[in-house]
Amino acid sequence: MKGFVIKTLINAVAIWVAAWIVSGIQLAEGSADWQHKALTVLAVAVVFGVINWLIKPVVKLFSFPLFILTLGLITFVLNALMLLLTSWASSKLSLDFHVVNFVSALVGSLIISLVSWGLHLALDDD
Repeated sequence: MKGFVIKTLINAVAIWVAAWIVSGIQLAEGSADWQHKALTVLAVAVVFGVINWLIKPVVKLFSFPLFILTLGLITFVLNALMLLLTSWASSKLSLDFHVVNFVSALVGSLIISLVSWGLHLALDDD
């Protein structure tokens, strides 16, 4: 349980950083206060984690030949697609999170990967 909470908080920080840097990722736009933004980013992090836990392994399995062909570079595209899927699911759950286009999703997924990797190194999951 502790590992789930830490991973969710790391994903939340990474998504918040990506929304701050990439103009095509919108998180609780408008006059939302910081509490609303924090709850929104935590909910989006949970959705992102569930999508990566449930759907990403299936997509990786079916795209295995592309992994071999591209030497793993297809991972960046799959991460962007998972972020777009998170945006779609968040809109269905009435969360204030939206990714405008694929390029924003690609750049955002790179930032999320880098930030979460750095935070996983800094924080011990155990």
